[in-house]
This record gives sequence, C-alpha cells and structure tokens, in this order.
Amino acid sequence: MQKIKVGVLGATGAVGQRFIQLLDNHPWFEVSELGASERSAGRSYIDAVEGRWKVSANIPKKIAEMKVKECRAKDFGCQLVFGALDSSVAGSIEEEFAAAGFGVISNSKNHRLDEDVPLVIGEVNPEHLQMIEAQKKNRCWSGFIVTNSNCTAMPLTITLKPLLDKFGISRVSCVSMQAISGAGYPGVASLDIVDNVVPFISGEEEKVEKEPLKMLGKLQDNKVIFPDMKISAHCNRVTVRDGHTECISVELKKKPSLEEFKNALRNFSGEPQELKLPMAPEKPIIIREEQDRPQPALDKDEGRGMATVVGRIREDPLFHYKFVLLSHNTIRGAAGAAILNAELLKAKKFI
Repeated sequence: MQKIKVGVLGATGAVGQRFIQLLDNHPWFEVSELGASERSAGRSYIDAVEGRWKVSANIPKKIAEMKVKECRAKDFGCQLVFGALDSSVAGSIEEEFAAAGFGVISNSKNHRLDEDVPLVIGEVNPEHLQMIEAQKKNRCWSGFIVTNSNCTAMPLTITLKPLLDKFGISRVSCVSMQAISGAGYPGVASLDIVDNVVPFISGEEEKVEKEPLKMLGKLQDNKVIFPDMKISAHCNRVTVRDGHTECISVELKKKPSLEEFKNALRNFSGEPQELKLPMAPEKPIIIREEQDRPQPALDKDEGRGMATVVGRIREDPLFHYKFVLLSHNTIRGAAGAAILNAELLKAKKFI
C-alpha cells in the first residue's frame, strides 16, 4: 500500500518530536514535510533541533537530513499535516493550510471549541467527524481542521465516557498532577519546579472543565449538545518528566455497585479497537488493583503510551466513587491521539 505523505508543523518542539518518533515506520503515513519557525527554516532537521531531541535515543535517519521549511501551505507537498505549533501562531497557520486543501490534525487550543470543528477522541466521539463537511461549507475550505483535546482533559474524558453512557453523570471533581513535559521544551525552569509543586497552569483548568463536555456531547444537526453535568478542576505542575496523574471523584445519576463501576471502565472500547487501527491500544482503559498504582514511573507506557491506567477505585463520601488515573501526556494526550484521529479519518474515507 502506498503511504500517505504527511507533514509536521512545529516539528522541532516537544510534541513535534513525538510525532516524528511515532510516525517512523508507520504503516499508513510517511513524513515528507517538516515545518517550523523562520529561525529553523532552511536547515536540516538535525541542525534545527540543535541537541534538543529528547524523545528517544536517535532521530530517525530519514528525517535527520530532511530540510525544515516555514509553515506555509504553498511550500508543502503532502495531503495531511499534524499541528504541534504554539497557540500564539497556530490558529492562522492551520486555517491557511485548511483553506489550501490540507487535512489539519491539530494539537493546539485555538479551534477546539469552534462550533464547526470536531474535537475528537477516537474511542469517545468518532461520529463528530461528520462535522467536517459542514465546516468546509461554512468556511469555503477545500480542506478541514480536526482537533484533539488538552492532554489533561483527554484521559478524564476517556474514563467518563463509559460512566456517562451506563449511569449518567451529575458532577465531577478533577485534581491533576501534571508532568513537566506538558509545558513543552524546555518545560519549567528547574528553580521553579525541583522540590516543588506549582498550583497554577495558565488556562488549564478552563480547558479541563469545558473540553470534555464538547467531546461527550451528542451531535444534532451538525451542532454538539453538551451533557447536563459539571466538572471542577484543580491543575498542578509536579516534578515528573512524562505522565499526567489525576485524582477523580464522580457523582452519578444512577449509583452502580463498585464492581459494576469497575466493569464499565474495564470493558470499555470503541471504533479504533473495532477497526484495529495501528495506534489504537488493545484496551483503552487498564484497571490496576494494587493500592499504590498507577504511578508514572511504572505505568505511563501501558498500551505503547496510548492506554489510560486507572487504580484506587473506591467509594467517595461526598460523591459516589473516586479513582486515580494516569496517561502519557505527549503520546495519548498529544501526538499519539492526533495520529489515531488521522487513522480514523482514513478508515472512514475522509482522507
């Protein structure tokens, strides 16, 4: 099978590097274009990264000498681009590519809550991809933008989906302990984060409180109807390199037994599993029964970094149940989720 040529926008950054790592030898996609800032343009990728390659031992050989370009649609000779740009520049660049006929799979916040832009987790709301045709018509684009969510909202939404479908949800409390890599490279200054917890991440709590509602909503006449539930979030940066940990409490509209609650999570799967997409984990949610799991050092790479690991499931005296979840923030929470969305788009013949 001839592979689909793809580009990476923001290729030198932390998420851009993760795209390149995960797309190396992908069965369906082949990186043919690299985009970055004007400062990096015209240089080989290995020179543009300048010793900042952080996601594996070596840069893939076929990428190392590839020339980096500015992020301009007219210079890219591919069909699909993955967006890993900073939100300060991502919005207009992604729109330029979509208007020029590219499929854009974005990690940036700029278009996530736009009414006609799908905000998609493959296992949660693949039907939202139907919004693409309305988006193209509304904006007079020959291409489109599909987004994946904030890296903290991602695993939260995955765990809430089976609970919402089976029992209904009234309210949710989320307290996050987020890895340094979530801040991009070079992350957080060592004097600010070593031996410390920073109880503020700009804009993060708003994303965690809003984005899951869109992803868990029902699509009616190309508009998303949000579920009747509320989410409260406290977001903290902690001294962990990769892997976001979240403490979740949930009040349900119909309280199940503890075993029914666990089984709803344990047995959850979605279209990516049915279609056996290359990036799809065999089990989207993995339950750990040990008292002290999950832990980033031990569990973040479950399902090749694409599974959400859940443990410490127990009754909550204020809500109904509480649990701890862990997710690899630059794989499941960013590049891996975007690649899974691209695979879903191909399987459903949008590309």
